[in-house]
Order: sequence, then C-alpha cells, then structure tokens
Amino acid sequence: MKYWPLLILLLSPWASAVTLDELQQRFTEQPVIRAHFTQTRAIKNLPQPLRSQGDMLIARDTGLLWEQKSPFPMMMLLDDSRMVQVINGQAPQVLTAENNPQMFQFNHLLRALFQADRKVLAQNFRINFQDNGEGRWSLRLTPVTTPLDKIFATIDLAGQTYLETIQLNDKQGDRTDITLSQHQLSPTRLTDEERQHFAAY
Repeated sequence: MKYWPLLILLLSPWASAVTLDELQQRFTEQPVIRAHFTQTRAIKNLPQPLRSQGDMLIARDTGLLWEQKSPFPMMMLLDDSRMVQVINGQAPQVLTAENNPQMFQFNHLLRALFQADRKVLAQNFRINFQDNGEGRWSLRLTPVTTPLDKIFATIDLAGQTYLETIQLNDKQGDRTDITLSQHQLSPTRLTDEERQHFAAY
C-alpha cells in the first residue's frame, strides 16, 4: 500500500493528458453550453481599452448566440447559413455566404473555435496544441489562409473542462481578450426564448 502515492504520482501526467481530438470530442458531446463573457479590447491610440460583457450560447445543432448587455445591447446570431447582428434595437444586418462570402467565412470560424472543430481549424490555421497538465490546455492558431492571415497574427485559446479564454492578436497591434465563466450545460435543449432568437430572423 505504501507504493500507491508514488504510483499515482507517476501515472497522473499520463492520466490527465489532453489531446486536440479529445478536446473536440468533449466539446461536441455537450449539446448546449451557456456562459457569461467579458471582453476587453485594447486598440492602439486609444488611452483606455473598450470593455463589454454579456452572455453567450453555443448549441451543437443550431448555432452560436452572442448577447452583449453592456455598454450597449448587441446581439449576434450565427448558424450554418447566416450571420445576423442587431445593435441597440436597430434593424438587423444579415450576412450570408452569397452576399458577403469573406465576412461570412470569418464569422463562421467563430463556431469552429468554440467547438474546437479540428477539421475546420486545420484548413485555416497552423495549430499548436499544448497539454498544460491537470487537464488544462492551450491552443495557438496562426492563420494560413486569406483574409484571416491579413487580419490576425495569432488566436490563442485556453481552458480546462471548458473554453475559458480567447485572445485575438491582430496585425495592427490591437488585442481582444475574451473571458468565459459561469458555464452551464443544462438544460440540454434550447429554451423557448432561445429558440425564438434563432427563429426570429
């Protein structure tokens, strides 16, 4: 029995090792994830960073819903066929692959980021995945396709059980940090209110 602590110590790094394939499987097994977000954007020539917060939802079979609550209300909805943005209650702006292919491609990648979709990520980025021990991981994405390589220098993701941080470093030297917290997996289906958001536009 006295050897058990040593055995556990020796085996624990292997037991907690995380791979990108395992991470993708873990994320795709979660039908609906809800979380609170805080976003800080540092822009050159601006003395103070821009801060916002709100709630996000990603549903495996439906799409991504991003609801900013402050400093002003803004909603972004993304599914397989469109990206809808509503700012401060104004008329919605709708992008599709037909009317704005480059912007739609960029926004479509957001869903791949949140779901750690290896196939989509590998088509657009050079991938550097790190197992940081104790179940923690980090993922650095370096764009290899246009227009992403003209916009971003790197995109860094990190987390443990869930995706917790996203850092966007653009070619102009600006930086956006997104922190996700208060993750919830239940209910496992969209509520009536959530379904209405996706059906409204």
